Amino acid sequence: MKSKLLKHEPDFYILISTIMLVFIGVIMVYSASSPKALQEFGDPLFFFKRQIVWAALGLFIMIILMNIDYHIWKKHATAIYIITIILGLLIFTPLGMELKGARRWINLGFTTFMPSDAIKLGSIIFYAAFLENKKDKVSKLKDGLIPAFILIGISTGLVYLQKDLSTSITVAGTMLSMYFIAGMPYYVLIASAGLTAILFKVAVYSEGNEYRLDRIKSFRDPFADKLGDGYQIVQSLYALGSGGLFGVGLGKSKQKFFYIPEAYNDFIFSIIGEELGLVGTTFILSLYVIIIFRAFHVARNSNDKFALFLASGIASLIAIQSLMNIAVVTSSIPPTGINLPFVSSGGTSLIFYLASIGILLNISRYTKTDGSKKNEHNS
Repeated sequence: MKSKLLKHEPDFYILISTIMLVFIGVIMVYSASSPKALQEFGDPLFFFKRQIVWAALGLFIMIILMNIDYHIWKKHATAIYIITIILGLLIFTPLGMELKGARRWINLGFTTFMPSDAIKLGSIIFYAAFLENKKDKVSKLKDGLIPAFILIGISTGLVYLQKDLSTSITVAGTMLSMYFIAGMPYYVLIASAGLTAILFKVAVYSEGNEYRLDRIKSFRDPFADKLGDGYQIVQSLYALGSGGLFGVGLGKSKQKFFYIPEAYNDFIFSIIGEELGLVGTTFILSLYVIIIFRAFHVARNSNDKFALFLASGIASLIAIQSLMNIAVVTSSIPPTGINLPFVSSGGTSLIFYLASIGILLNISRYTKTDGSKKNEHNS
């Protein structure tokens, strides 16, 4: 006898932790962006008001997706993936927009759109459907390994062409995590690690990518060139260090006054550390841990393989990207441009991450209850 599919309330811990992160993000975007907003737009609330709009829209989408049966994403997985690939290719059309030496945005006129955020979610959905369809063939060379790595290469390569190495690593890491959970052989995992190291070396040392090598050199000793390549990391460490245990107080950061570039985006965690101290950063880290832990719990208790892979993919994405951002801010890895999920300024990222949470919450509504587990055990 099959276990009964029960619909119940969504995971409360994921829901409340996400809402708290978004709320903290809105407040910290205002605090970190007000000097630049005043200087460039004459309105200290400029970025704050935009973040509120994006947060409200994202939460609305999250609530809608929370109530849509997740099985629909498997049905339309191929179409979703094709759309995200097309969005990624639009970067190389006249709609593509280059900022800060990278072509990563699509100009929609009224706003800009970052296709890599869509590629992340679209790849997770399609890869979950692919792994579920392969079932016991995931470890076979022709039916599993080759097509699995081709899909990873397509998604990762499309993002890499946008000169976005950090997001490429995030996408590859997420999809490899999903493949590992599906049953990737250990020798393939080891080979993948070796291949990743080789590709990373090529990406850093190839002609035209000297700026990446400069970042690695500055990472080794940022204080050796604290007014040059090490500037951003040095200022970030100053911010975190001056925050101490309880911080200097909300809104009282000094580093946000044009010392830290992207203070309200990629390096917002350093402003949080300065204003809210170790207590504040620990609290935020705990919210991420709750979301990631509960997401894997949802995956483990899901009723089908598609839900298992989809939930674990979303959990892996949040874990990898948040870890990379915090590692950069704390000078634990070389600096790279990647934002902090749910907290950093930016509409596209916030909306797609909240959409991911909406899908995850719907999966959590169909997880196995104690009763259904017992029935399954007795069947």
